[in-house]
Amino acid sequence: MEKDEIRRHDSFQSFDEICSIAEEKQVDFLLLGGDLFHENKPSRSTLVKAIEILRRHCLNDQPVQFQVVSDQTVNFQNAFGHVNYEDPHFNVGLPVFSIHGNHDDPAGVDNLSAVDILSACNLVNYFGKMVLGGSGVGQITLYPILIRKGSTAVALYGLGNIRDERLNRMFQTPHAVQWMRPEPQEGCEVSDWFNILVLHQNRVKMNAKNAINERFLPRFLDFIVWGHEHECLIDPQEVPGMGFHITQPGSSVATSLIDGESKPKHVLLLEIKGNQYRPNKIPLTSVRPFEYTEVVLKDEPDIDPNDQNSILEHLDKVSGLIEKSNRKAVNGSDQKLPLVRVKVDYSGFMTINPQRFGQKYVGKVANPQDILIFSKSSKRSQKEAKIDDSERLRPEELNQQNIEALVAENNLKMEILPVNDLDVALHNFVNKDDKMAFYNCLHYNLEETRKKIGKDSDVSKFEEEDLILKERVKERSSHPTDTPQFTSSMQSFENIRSENVTGIGSAASFSDDEDTAQILSSANRGRKGSSSASRPSRDASELGKSSTRGRGRGRGRGSTGLKQTTLDATLGFRRSQRSTSVKVQSIADDEENVDSASSEEHEINEVESS
Repeated sequence: MEKDEIRRHDSFQSFDEICSIAEEKQVDFLLLGGDLFHENKPSRSTLVKAIEILRRHCLNDQPVQFQVVSDQTVNFQNAFGHVNYEDPHFNVGLPVFSIHGNHDDPAGVDNLSAVDILSACNLVNYFGKMVLGGSGVGQITLYPILIRKGSTAVALYGLGNIRDERLNRMFQTPHAVQWMRPEPQEGCEVSDWFNILVLHQNRVKMNAKNAINERFLPRFLDFIVWGHEHECLIDPQEVPGMGFHITQPGSSVATSLIDGESKPKHVLLLEIKGNQYRPNKIPLTSVRPFEYTEVVLKDEPDIDPNDQNSILEHLDKVSGLIEKSNRKAVNGSDQKLPLVRVKVDYSGFMTINPQRFGQKYVGKVANPQDILIFSKSSKRSQKEAKIDDSERLRPEELNQQNIEALVAENNLKMEILPVNDLDVALHNFVNKDDKMAFYNCLHYNLEETRKKIGKDSDVSKFEEEDLILKERVKERSSHPTDTPQFTSSMQSFENIRSENVTGIGSAASFSDDEDTAQILSSANRGRKGSSSASRPSRDASELGKSSTRGRGRGRGRGSTGLKQTTLDATLGFRRSQRSTSVKVQSIADDEENVDSASSEEHEINEVESS
């Protein structure tokens, strides 16, 4: 809400308080569960303020008491490849470890996020970045950051946000998600490590495919920090039968004004010794107070559905919520204007303008323009609920449908672009401001389609060009000026072609028009050289030699080796005893055709029928 005059500083004040608590408690490090930034491309103002807060609290002379003993080039995939406090040019007293969320996840050609900027500034240790290629399931390997301090050893696993539907399939695919365990060392067995996982995914969802089931996670984990969910459930909860506990810290500020966001915001101070841990929740005092209530008009007595003033009287519960918020305010702290949300089920009633309703609360609440939000019971269809544009539900109140759900609901048949790829492209275009998202989706699928068509077209290409060549032979043989010598040569050419195709069984063809033209021109030269039809044998042999001297597909005597080489080079065939025998047989057929002038008429007929 950086453009909101009242709320623009809220998130920075909360982040500053969190860093101050970490500094005050002298923690070893600060762990963030993703979505440090709300926008995929945060503004320069936001980046500068975030860097200022981190620099003010993280750079100092306080000694770092722990040591990273794992391969840091694997843990931190940046140009430097080591934890930030080991850089001799920086005095880092408060290391910060963070994964990315679904708002600030990597995007673009270089797969970079806003967290990469903080990592390059040596202010944040960015880990849990996975590279997934293509639209298949893919495979990921989680390498832990191994941290040791005295006798306590912590293995910190990080998994930045991956699309829930895809990660769900990966967890259900064998060997798609691999977990690397620490190797046994002297004085430290595998069981001695305290295993922490921080991830950023949907946790509770009606559709099981768009969320991650807690039981997908391995049993060797001890503690899980679950990001993404905004509701603050800071107290660790044990998962029955799994052996690990989950904490859900929630967001540091209320981003969507729903019931789950109205609970008090906390941070968790986690103390670890050996395999034991002690949680201590600390409330955040700088968070703007938020009050939420719901009203169902049909359950309220004495309301006239057609009387707007009667409805206004029953909706005017805001004053009571403001007083309730003031009573909760901590003494001595700066009094902030509260956020107030009244969700109204107006089934069977008329609506009122939310902006006009909020005008009398300007200066009393932080969000006068959207105090009221109207909804209808889910039994009625959207067509029956005739809502004006000014009274439509805000986006965060809607069930976020993706393209896959819409396609399934309307029984559409997507025949050009895959549904999953189009869904990802739309998500990147809207949420990440990636203007090339649809172009990249189209370009990728075009390339994949071209490759597939290229593989499938080899056989059909041969058949098509084979027909073209036979048509040319038929046209030549049908001219009355054609001599027996030409017919004999082309007949032997056809014999070799047909026997090679049937004998070798390869999908190759004489597709080179230039080579075909040279054969025909050499045949014509042989035809001009003949003075009479009484010397067919000598002219045919000369024709064979001239064809051999051309680009080499004639069938004369004594040219077996040359024909073998040129035929192999043109068709891409390898030398084989079988193909050689086919050529020898064809040459013999050629000689028989030359020697027997009486069969010329029969050969013409054969060429025409062919």
